[in-house]
Amino acid sequence: MKKLSVIISSFCVVLSYAQKVSDYKYVVVPNAFESFKKDNYGLSTFLTKNLKAKQYTVITENRGQWPEEANTNPCSVLNADVVNDSGFLKNKVVLEFKDCNNKVIISQKGSSSIKEFQEGFQDALSKALATIPASKPIENINYKQETTYVTEETVKPTPQISEPKSQASKAERYSNGKLSLQRIQIDASQFILADGNSSVPFATFKETTKKDVYRVKLASGESTTGYFENGNLVIEIPKGNDEYSKEIFTPIK
Repeated sequence: MKKLSVIISSFCVVLSYAQKVSDYKYVVVPNAFESFKKDNYGLSTFLTKNLKAKQYTVITENRGQWPEEANTNPCSVLNADVVNDSGFLKNKVVLEFKDCNNKVIISQKGSSSIKEFQEGFQDALSKALATIPASKPIENINYKQETTYVTEETVKPTPQISEPKSQASKAERYSNGKLSLQRIQIDASQFILADGNSSVPFATFKETTKKDVYRVKLASGESTTGYFENGNLVIEIPKGNDEYSKEIFTPIK
């Protein structure tokens, strides 16, 4: 071992986001919540009405209908979710707001003794909303690159670990003819594609049990599938009505 004075620069894409939900202007409210597949009980409409009363701008899941400001900076958009957390005697919900990296910014619980489902769930949601502050948006909620410095550190030889070869390791940059994206490895099981010019993430990829097939979270908040095919990275882009288009990114040599 040798005592070395080194500076190690490691780059990772992290989210520079406000800690408070009130710092955001835009909120996506889906037409139906995952926990309420059979009946939404009017919760989407109820949540939309109450968020607008708190000065939030509510937008749909369809990014094609987003305002230009939100499309330019998708990290200025929160995604709302209402989770069914009901018990035996009470209707309960959990209201969550997630950022563009799918990280929960705030989670609030609400419960109601009203037995009727629609009225009870809306009453519980109303109580969860009570602590949500009004919107007072700030600017420049975005991704950035950070540099970590390590100095005067004892450097130990790193054993070489033989890893299975995957098509994902063959290229660091990809292009679909319109976008040039950089592949950035977050950890052993996930990586992102980021725009090299703005550092805004295009998509986040997480491994599945099948080799070279990934669960993909787009910057719009939509979930889809991605995979490697003949050396190319393919993302299935949702078009609505359960239809998808194939976005093919080829490696840039």
